[in-house]
Amino acid sequence: ERQRERVRERDRERDRERERERRREKMTDTWQLSAVASLVEDIDKKILVVLRDNSNIVGTLRSFDQFANIVLENAVERMIVGTHYSDVPLGLYIVRGENVVLMGDIDEAIELKGLTWVENDEIRRMKDAEMEADKMHGLIARNLDMLLDD
Repeated sequence: ERQRERVRERDRERDRERERERRREKMTDTWQLSAVASLVEDIDKKILVVLRDNSNIVGTLRSFDQFANIVLENAVERMIVGTHYSDVPLGLYIVRGENVVLMGDIDEAIELKGLTWVENDEIRRMKDAEMEADKMHGLIARNLDMLLDD
C-alpha cells in the first residue's frame, strides 16, 4: 500500500511539473509573439537597426516574420566617425532576426543634428583610420601592461 502511494505521489509530481512546463512554454510563446507583433506599429516607418557587427542600417520597414527577420526598403548603411557621417546605399535589404541587436524609430527632426555629411570614400578612409588608431591604442596598452608587470 505504501509503495502504491509513493508511485501515485511521484506520478502527481510529474504531472504538476509537466503542467508548469506547459505554462512556461505558453508564456514564452506569448511573449515572443507579442514582441514580434509589436513591429506592426513600425510598418512603413523609417527605422534604425543596429546589427551584431555594429553596423547601423536605416530604412523603411516593409515586412517582418515571426522570427523578427525584417525587410527594409531604401536601406542605407549609416557610417558615423566622430561628427561626420555618410549613407552607403543598400536598396532593398533583408536582415535575419538573429543579427538584430537594437531596432527603433528615427526622429527625423533630430536624426542628423550635429553631424556633417561627407562622401562615402571619405567616411571609409576615416573609418579605416579610426580602426587603425584603435588597434594602436590596444597595442600600446598591452605593451604598457607588460612593462608595468616587470
